[in-house]
Amino acid sequence: MRPEPIPTLDPNGDYLVSAWQNHVYPLAAKMNMPLKRPAIQPRSRLAHEAVKWAGKHGCFNEYNLALFRAFFEHGKNIGDIEILKELAADLKLDANSLDTSLKTNEYTEIVISDEDEAKRIGVRAVPAFVINGKLKAAGVQSAQRLHELLTK
Repeated sequence: MRPEPIPTLDPNGDYLVSAWQNHVYPLAAKMNMPLKRPAIQPRSRLAHEAVKWAGKHGCFNEYNLALFRAFFEHGKNIGDIEILKELAADLKLDANSLDTSLKTNEYTEIVISDEDEAKRIGVRAVPAFVINGKLKAAGVQSAQRLHELLTK
């Protein structure tokens, strides 16, 4: 959610180190998820465009999961077209088709529209929980807090 020209966060800066130490790692441990704080903070627009492309090819959820694992488990640069193509190929999708889509900006306008909508409703952190077009919570939430949001 840091489109140009907004600077990316310092991966070793106080904010990310604290967020991971105090929130992400404890939750990941509870859920037995092998997450590690990525050493890079890439731009994510191309990754979002790749997910839109994958959805068109029936692999939205699978590609999203592959992206998540690539970044949060393996520290890969998900802003790099070659990495995005590798993920597509691993899912038996046509990496050349993805390459063409990204280089011709097939989904750029849609992703920018999504970014604008996120900004409009006040999304400033991920994950963000939006219900009926209204931001209800942002950042890591407990299962109890999510249950409360969904039952209100």
